[in-house]
Amino acid sequence: MTPRATYRMQFHKGFTFSDAAALAPYLAKLGISHLYASPILTARAGSTHGYDVVDHARINPELGGEEGFRALAAALREHEIGIVLDIVPNHMAVGGADNPCWLDVLEKGRDSVFANMFDIDWEPAQANLRDKVLVPLLGTRPGQAVEAGDVALIRDEALGKYAFAYADHRFPLRKEDYPEVDADVASANTPEKLRELLDKQNFRLAFWRDAGERINWRRFFDITELAALRIEDDAVFEIVHATVFRLYAEGLIDGVRIDHVDGLADPKSYCLKLRARLEVLNTQRERKDAPYILVEKILAEDERLPGDWGVDGTTGYDFMDQVSALQHDGANADRFAALWADLSGRPADFECEEREARREVLQNAFAGQLRATAAAFHMLSPDISQAEFEDALAGLLERFRAYRTYFDTPSPQFDAACRLAKAERPGAALDAIASIIRVPADEARDAVRRFNQLAAPVAAKAVEDTAFYRYGRLLSRNDVGFSPGSFSVSAREFLDKAAQRGPRAMLATATHDHKRGEDVRARLAVLSEVPDIWEAEVRAWFELNAPLRPAGVKRGDEYQLYQTLAGSWPLDLERVLAWREKSLREAKLETSWFAPDEAFEHANASFVKAILDPAHGFTRRLDAFIETLAPAAICNSLVQCTLRLTLPGVPDLYQGAELWDFSLVDPDNRRPVDYAARIAMLDAGPDPLDWRGGGAKLALIHRLLALRKDRPEIFEAPVERLSSPDNVLAFRRGALTVAVPLRCARSCIARGEPLTGEIVVS
Repeated sequence: MTPRATYRMQFHKGFTFSDAAALAPYLAKLGISHLYASPILTARAGSTHGYDVVDHARINPELGGEEGFRALAAALREHEIGIVLDIVPNHMAVGGADNPCWLDVLEKGRDSVFANMFDIDWEPAQANLRDKVLVPLLGTRPGQAVEAGDVALIRDEALGKYAFAYADHRFPLRKEDYPEVDADVASANTPEKLRELLDKQNFRLAFWRDAGERINWRRFFDITELAALRIEDDAVFEIVHATVFRLYAEGLIDGVRIDHVDGLADPKSYCLKLRARLEVLNTQRERKDAPYILVEKILAEDERLPGDWGVDGTTGYDFMDQVSALQHDGANADRFAALWADLSGRPADFECEEREARREVLQNAFAGQLRATAAAFHMLSPDISQAEFEDALAGLLERFRAYRTYFDTPSPQFDAACRLAKAERPGAALDAIASIIRVPADEARDAVRRFNQLAAPVAAKAVEDTAFYRYGRLLSRNDVGFSPGSFSVSAREFLDKAAQRGPRAMLATATHDHKRGEDVRARLAVLSEVPDIWEAEVRAWFELNAPLRPAGVKRGDEYQLYQTLAGSWPLDLERVLAWREKSLREAKLETSWFAPDEAFEHANASFVKAILDPAHGFTRRLDAFIETLAPAAICNSLVQCTLRLTLPGVPDLYQGAELWDFSLVDPDNRRPVDYAARIAMLDAGPDPLDWRGGGAKLALIHRLLALRKDRPEIFEAPVERLSSPDNVLAFRRGALTVAVPLRCARSCIARGEPLTGEIVVS
């Protein structure tokens, strides 16, 4: 059945299928048609998200296994609720000792039946890696690890074979070497013998810091314990999807959400193949509805999802960006940029931060992949040196403002990057790359694939996982799928984009990947309307807290801290400290996950603790400021909620966000949800005037979801823009008229309560 409204749930061992099954009556009463489930196949033990799959053949026993999933599906069906399942075709978890396919490759090398499953370059330029897999999981150089006794050959009874052990990792011994160790394993554990045996294996151990430069297989972004899959291989496609196809054929799921579609070799071919397989399986289902297929796709500011992929739309990051931009006052963009530059000493323009971050990420995390991509282009044009290709690719990727290109779809973003790169460093290599990518011949597909499978992770790591944490003009414009360089969007443009969106695309305002909860962003958007009030207040905060500021705290980091507190207050100290540590490490300026600077991080943590000490006085001033903003912030929150539930598309509700969502970046946005409180409020009938306790939001959601169920013809009608004042967005869909206030912060602040929009049904 076609989804009417979805509800995203994050499964893990602390929240299992049985926990979700008990909530079926609540979801039905709320008005949900489909549970939108995080990945359910067997993941690494203790996984809190499910994206680190180790076995595609089984449903995760930590979640309740197949029996538990069937019970969940049955409980939901009793309430006419289906399931949309998040699937992970791009990568698997490796390392450890729990992925049998990966372990088989390490043991047998190119002779493994799974050798084509992972995207391994068996013939790299490095001679000592020919026919081997580099495994950069050691904490020191291999020689040091062996000498220190950190690597040992053992008989692993769980695996039933000999394996080199390093911490929790297992690296199986080749069968050819068993005769040498069968008689006496202890004799194989001298440093000299271990080195001799390791040299003969189908893998080569390495220091983890060497991964970016030397690795000869594609990772998920720069995560060495997530290996990319060759899903374009028919056999791999069947292995990865076997359980998903079985669940769909039996009617236990109604559709899928494809994680990180841009990581695949050919997203269009994959999506069309997936739809074709699901449509064939429809003949076995009791319900013959078309399969519902979504892609997790981050679109550039002026990019649209190709219309020939055979999918229903994206998972809604584009809508989340647009509705946020709608609520920002573009007239004040330059003032906020100037304030940021003045306080932080960093660039006022996001473009500068993105370019620098892309340059750093290419050098530090993807040097080996860049070199391999350059080599692929060099093979096509041997008259141009590989070094020239490497330099041209680096310049091009610094300027590229989309995740990737596609084999048969023109890319204005790629053309723009070529023009900009050529103006800086013209040359034959760049011309050759541009020509090959724009019109790829069959023999060039490998080079184009390599370019795109490099471009996508570079974009993700450089932009969302680096530059977003460096640039602080206004943090509500830094979120997954957002364009921080674009401060606002007009009502006309917003409605034009809404009208162009497919009716089955997902509309989201909160996700498991967001940097800030939907109501955090809504509150911060208020600041864009009152720059005078905000600047005076934040400068007062700097002055008030100056005596407590250690020398190591940077002013830009302090300003981002104040924005975070302004958007999410009140929240406990532990949550603030966790966000502070992650934000500093992701920025990679003074500290990082790879090279933590303990002194720097301690200084920042000490500052947070000092200013949030109630005895200091800052929190009292912060309380008063948030109280001033609250009416306008709540108005923004209710407006974005209304638009998500009334515009074309399938509205998604992230777990717990039916009440106020003041969460921060993961893992904060995956905290346990108090469902008992939500059930009690819904059962009692939420108060639409209770804007402080969240009743107003729950009442609005409940009312509009009921309307979507009772009057489906309304939501099949197109969007008709209605004339309205500048501070009102109004449109009609059939019998439904919606009018909501925009950028009314000063009015709300003056009134001391939110303005209310109008929903009229004739």
